[in-house]
Amino acid sequence: MTAYRARLTETDIRRLIKATDDDERAAAAHKLCRSMDKAELTGIDRDAAQKILRMLAQDAAELVRRAMAVTLKSSDLIPRDVARKLAADVDSVALPLINFSPAFSDEDLIEIVQAGSALRQVAVAGRPVVGRDVATAVAELGCEQAVRTLAANDNADVAEAALDRCVDRFGASPEVVAAIAYRQVLPLSVTERLVELASEAVREHLVTRHAVAPETAIRLAAFVRERATVDLVDQASNQADLATFVSGLNARRALTGSLLLRALARGQMGLFEYGLAELAGTPHPRAWLMIHDAGPLGLKAIYDRAGLPPRLFQAFRAGVDTWRTLQAEGVDTAGDDFRQQMLQRFLTQRPNAPREDLAYLMERLDQEPAPVRAAIGAAA
Repeated sequence: MTAYRARLTETDIRRLIKATDDDERAAAAHKLCRSMDKAELTGIDRDAAQKILRMLAQDAAELVRRAMAVTLKSSDLIPRDVARKLAADVDSVALPLINFSPAFSDEDLIEIVQAGSALRQVAVAGRPVVGRDVATAVAELGCEQAVRTLAANDNADVAEAALDRCVDRFGASPEVVAAIAYRQVLPLSVTERLVELASEAVREHLVTRHAVAPETAIRLAAFVRERATVDLVDQASNQADLATFVSGLNARRALTGSLLLRALARGQMGLFEYGLAELAGTPHPRAWLMIHDAGPLGLKAIYDRAGLPPRLFQAFRAGVDTWRTLQAEGVDTAGDDFRQQMLQRFLTQRPNAPREDLAYLMERLDQEPAPVRAAIGAAA
């Protein structure tokens, strides 16, 4: 420590020892802890600082112990033995450290969860980083609020089995279901379970942000008269394995010309390619060549082989040509801007598509930013 900080520390130590008023000692403890935490400590200084912290942890005044816990809650200066001691203290002292301190091992945190205090379980679940073993303990033993906090913590490493356990225990709680549903990453099996339990708003989030099995997507998409809760075109963009997804759609007779036209018009070329390959019984690489590199007759050949309606071919032709034009202009075909431009240009060509498909595409256009809608209006 610098000479200035050393003098400050010595002054505050004397003040801390001599003060008889709890408030005064707490103020001195806060100032002392803040000074030590900011100082660049040598090994000897650090040992001396930790001796002081052990002394503060023994102070009879709760205000003093709390001042130390709050001031150093995120500091690596507090030794593990002090952290463990304070974790067994009253809530006002224990909770800040349990929630933040890096001094605890995973074993310490699991022990805290097992002790059964709801407030302390919540503090563990909300830590800046929660290891997999700790998360599993919270999922298995935590109260509802702790499980909800864990689910909402995307810095918690929650295993698939632990998420399943959360659903087992609190699947009837809308708050827990929503917290799990809004995690950044969800295993397919968990998503499938939540779809059955979630409210309509949460279900829509699930099926637009996370992959679901083809049969689930089809079943949900069938509720059109009430309100479509899933768009198969959107759902395809969430799939890591498009070939399997498309095969599942075909097995359930949901891989239609209408679906492929909607996908193409919205820039989902991958779904269109795999769809034609599936319907034509052709490997995807060959389908890709016929769509993109086989001259003007390649698309017609695989289209006919797929058994799609002849009257719709010109609409598909317009979609593929629009996609190629945008690609040639250097637009990123994976970006949101591309999908907006694709839909805009496709519709300005007034394609000879079924009325229900055009209505669907116009409805999707209404959900796009105002500049895109304005461009369509000007073109019309």
